[in-house]
Amino acid sequence: MASFDDRRLSVSVADVNSGQEAEFQTLSTRFEAMLLRKDYGRAELIRDEAHPLRFYSVRFWSDATAAERCHQDPEVQALTAKLYQVSRVTHVVNGVRSPAGLRLLLDDRRARIEADRRTGFDRRVRGAGHTERERRDKQERRLGPRRVHDRGGEVDLVAAARRAREHADAAYSHFKVGAALETVDGGVFTGCNIENATYGLTICAERVAMFKALSEGHRAFTRIAIVADTEAPTPPCGACRQILWEFGGNLEILLANLTDEKGRHDLKDLLPFPFDARNL
Repeated sequence: MASFDDRRLSVSVADVNSGQEAEFQTLSTRFEAMLLRKDYGRAELIRDEAHPLRFYSVRFWSDATAAERCHQDPEVQALTAKLYQVSRVTHVVNGVRSPAGLRLLLDDRRARIEADRRTGFDRRVRGAGHTERERRDKQERRLGPRRVHDRGGEVDLVAAARRAREHADAAYSHFKVGAALETVDGGVFTGCNIENATYGLTICAERVAMFKALSEGHRAFTRIAIVADTEAPTPPCGACRQILWEFGGNLEILLANLTDEKGRHDLKDLLPFPFDARNL
């Protein structure tokens, strides 16, 4: 391992739920086989001798492109979601760099995610993935809910948004905003508002975060945190709500200031009658 190119090495720590070790090892074996079968790389699972329910997952990617393709693979995402249901996963090393120099922010990662969510791009195809009943009900509800089951060890998304806010370029409004968007496989993409002398070219933190994630190939998201230095919560503007809905569906929206969380909302409640592919 010492001679391996650390730019192609990723390491995660998995703390397995009590009583679910056998299921975890079965899923891990399937994951290792999938990496080899799809030529993404190889993986090794190492038990921590001091903590019987703690494992280290070491992944050796074939190259940065292979790692990106792996993160975008729906089959991999579904299997990863099952692993997160039986263990708390913390990514500690991510040496993969894309050609553009962008990379995932890897910190503490999410736990327990449902695997049956659909991507925003799927929802833009008329009727894609709908059952007959869903087609009948599609005027009544938005498909693809993003549900998070909180538990200790999940990523502190609000803290990530607070850090992102520090990079805001708000020379004209002096109103700095930070956002942190979480992907279904546990990645976190942050954004801050960037203002422009023409004003109309200003872009909000939420859209920066979403576009960064999309440009890295991610298409499935769970929630986004938005932070501003205000006493009252600062919700996303109308343009951001539309973009978040188009690509993220019914995201969970976390609103906070520099000290406290101010509220949680489903995006469908902030954008109750959206324009989307159903209207085309």
